[in-house]
Amino acid sequence: MDAATLSPEQAAAELAWLSQQLIKANTAYHRDDAPDISDATYDALKRRNAAIEAQFPELKRDDSPSDLVGGAIAEGFGKVQHVVRMLSLGNAFDDDDVVEFDQRIRKYLGWAADTSLAYTAEPKIDGLSLSLRYENGKLIQAATRGDGETGENVTANARTIADIPHEISDAPDVLEVRGEVYMSHADFAALNARQSENGGKTFANPRNAAAGSLRQLDAEITKSRPLRFFAYAWGDLSAPLAETQSGAIARLAAFGFSTNPLTQTCDGPTEMISHYKMIEAQRADLGYDIDGVVYKVDDLSLQRRLGFRSTTPRWAIAHKFPAELAWTTLEAIDIQVGRTGALSPVARLRPVTVGGVVVSNATLHNEDYIAGRDGNGAPIREGRDIRVGDWVQVYRAGDVIPKIKDVDLARRPADATPYALPTKCPECGSDAIREEGDAVRRCTGGIICPAQAVEKLKHFVSRAAFDIEGLGAKQVEQFYADGWIATPADIFTLRERFGEGLQQLKNREGWGEKSAANLFDAIDEKRSIGLARVIFSLGIRHVGENSAALLAGHYTSWAAFEQAMTTARIGEGAIWDDLTGIDGVGDVMATSVVTTMQQEAERASIDRLIAQLSVQDAEIRATDSPVAGKTVVFTGTLERMTRAEAKARAESLGAKVSGSVSAKTDILVAGPGAGSKAKKAADLGVETMDEDAWLALIGDA
Repeated sequence: MDAATLSPEQAAAELAWLSQQLIKANTAYHRDDAPDISDATYDALKRRNAAIEAQFPELKRDDSPSDLVGGAIAEGFGKVQHVVRMLSLGNAFDDDDVVEFDQRIRKYLGWAADTSLAYTAEPKIDGLSLSLRYENGKLIQAATRGDGETGENVTANARTIADIPHEISDAPDVLEVRGEVYMSHADFAALNARQSENGGKTFANPRNAAAGSLRQLDAEITKSRPLRFFAYAWGDLSAPLAETQSGAIARLAAFGFSTNPLTQTCDGPTEMISHYKMIEAQRADLGYDIDGVVYKVDDLSLQRRLGFRSTTPRWAIAHKFPAELAWTTLEAIDIQVGRTGALSPVARLRPVTVGGVVVSNATLHNEDYIAGRDGNGAPIREGRDIRVGDWVQVYRAGDVIPKIKDVDLARRPADATPYALPTKCPECGSDAIREEGDAVRRCTGGIICPAQAVEKLKHFVSRAAFDIEGLGAKQVEQFYADGWIATPADIFTLRERFGEGLQQLKNREGWGEKSAANLFDAIDEKRSIGLARVIFSLGIRHVGENSAALLAGHYTSWAAFEQAMTTARIGEGAIWDDLTGIDGVGDVMATSVVTTMQQEAERASIDRLIAQLSVQDAEIRATDSPVAGKTVVFTGTLERMTRAEAKARAESLGAKVSGSVSAKTDILVAGPGAGSKAKKAADLGVETMDEDAWLALIGDA
């Protein structure tokens, strides 16, 4: 189903399922070097997630791939804090996506379609990302990507790789070279042959072999493995390498690094796509694995101007190679209950290998999708429904991955019956109702439903919420089943209830006195926590990580947020107007937040939690900026920058950007064509300036 046809409830349910799959995949791939889904499956999951978030920005979750880079670092290595974050890339899956990428950049920059815009295009190596730090020409540190902010210190291991020089000349005093560690097909085959002969572990693919080899605690083992390294980027620098991406890559080659010979400069999407097809045609003969082509704006000054989203640069994208299809039997349909009560059907498949990865389940979205119709009642799959026992086609690329793409009616069992979603919650037995206009059936049990309670607790301890070390999804399930925690506040009374003896916990399987004490200490460390994390942790429908940050940045303190949400009247009044005037906050999200904060049972649970915490006020960025902390509204036509660029620049300087003028507005930037907002600003006495004055104020005139 296209994201545009989903209801908010459908979208929220699917995002919950996607987040679960992606957290598991991130951990398996980045930390454990044992991926359980293919790159194509992972990419398509991310693509679907991004499509839903674009349609429903207020539903964005913390565990969305939009906000995840890599995975948690493994135990056994020292931690390295990246001076410049190691970000992931957005993805393109077809030619239209590449054209849209170019159009987005031009729109952001305010450039015409016929203006020449150069890109670099290079193979996307399927390996392990590595950052090498050189100071005064000497290699002093090597670190994996980790979660993008903190990686693993693998310096000793990196020194054993022949492609990585220990010293370089004529380099900036500080130079972080970034690239990909990989293993060639021939070396991989030879390694597995040796491992098999010696009774050792064999590897599933070259990427796993490379990652496992680099992460050996014994550097001598790494030294014995045939690892290679391609350099393609940089992090922290004391001086620029060049004025262009291509020039900087040439400089890295001059330093002695291996750079990919298929890297080429292209003028616009037509040349980019042509180069992609040329690389795709050579893919089987390269001798190493690639999974696409990466495009980057060549002009580094434009890269700086375009900047970054939360986890991806605006100026780069990965054009992935297409995935595959497979047929198998649908053995059962199970129902999962999410934290908002949504009943999500999941197909249990006879395991089938697709592109080297075993697939055993797929999302089925909702009862309309199973019945062969979209949210508007129009047929999908030509109206063919999905039944247990069917011979089904699993589609591993596109909108939803994995999903059921089609059904072979010729192989349908004679006794197969149409599937009906249960009208009772399988977890608590409460009525599961489908409201008019809603494609999702939802459990009405609320806090009495164990599935909802557990999912809310998992959300509370998730990475972008409280992120308590030692208390993850598995522990939450265990503690809930044991009756130790039922609400978030219960987490912060565990030490008090157990006492210092820790007998109840340390005698449980998998726990000892030290691990129990460490958990309690980790919980206590999170008693002081930022406002945005607290708002996000509450699990309010339609409030994702970015939305929580918007709310925190606007109200700045828990007291102000609580006061506003408690006294707001939905759809009317100055407080409501102020809330919905936040750029990025709409009526749906605002209604959800206000309703949650004014609902008796929910509020009681929240109040118990807040009593255990010291909620830190939201930080205001760029405190030395003349607009830090000020609320700014842009209206009319901007002539020297696009609206998106103006907003991003203002927020980077610590300003709050609102979509409407109110008494709390500090500055209205009015371009030609300014209308009602300019009049309202004048009536309220809000300072109004034109674009030139704004640029002069922020120092960009």
